[in-house]
Amino acid sequence: MDLRPVGVFDSGFGGLSAVRELRRALPNEDIIYFGDTGRVPYGGRSVSTIIKYAKQDIRFLESFDIKAILIACGTVSSALHRFSDEIALPVTGVVEPTVASAKSSTKNGKIGIIGTAATIASGAYERALGDGFEVMSVACPLFVPLVENGRFEPGDVVIETVAREYLAPFAGFGCDTLILGCTHYPLLKRVIAGVLPGVTLIDSGAEAALALKSMLSAGGLSSGRENGGAVDYHVSDDPENFSRLASIFMGEPVEACAKKVDIEKY
Repeated sequence: MDLRPVGVFDSGFGGLSAVRELRRALPNEDIIYFGDTGRVPYGGRSVSTIIKYAKQDIRFLESFDIKAILIACGTVSSALHRFSDEIALPVTGVVEPTVASAKSSTKNGKIGIIGTAATIASGAYERALGDGFEVMSVACPLFVPLVENGRFEPGDVVIETVAREYLAPFAGFGCDTLILGCTHYPLLKRVIAGVLPGVTLIDSGAEAALALKSMLSAGGLSSGRENGGAVDYHVSDDPENFSRLASIFMGEPVEACAKKVDIEKY
């Protein structure tokens, strides 16, 4: 039994989709969430800046005596191999568990990947997939800001127009599986499915949550408690609109207030 909380971070609110899945998979665990809303998005940053931000985010979470870390950011996860040996705690990103699910899902061996510019440029998903698959990767830089501005519902002409443009190459490619390589993208599932009907969409946040559950169980780190866990929210920018945006990503009303953090101190 280990009652210490789990730490989760993302560049903004997208990681809350992973928190939602964690709440389903591990309802009795406490979670400390940090969204770096003051520096979002990470996707257009240099690798050195992404790593700097990630280390600050981790140091902040470690101040809560956490027992494990879920990096709910595709951009940071794609660079995790560059600094994972500096993390003392058990940690999982979204790349490896998502790739494992995609490999199990595909029937024709053709896998599509969408993510931020930095994630796609890193080639992390392609490396993890290895040989034996045909892969097409497309950067979708406008998806994150559009989602965070509430433009993710089917029928919204803006997001549907952008999605059709970004996803057009996959129709000709013929993939039967598409990796949603950013935790913002699950909110776009219905829009994406409308553009690519019949393609299996792999939710990176959901796969990472299941991986963390297995990690805690294998390491004897599960809380073992009978009562439900709680989520403590932190952001690096004004938390005024937190409840509204958090409710969108969590898929349910979130009444809790987020605490503002000066992340540059870490």
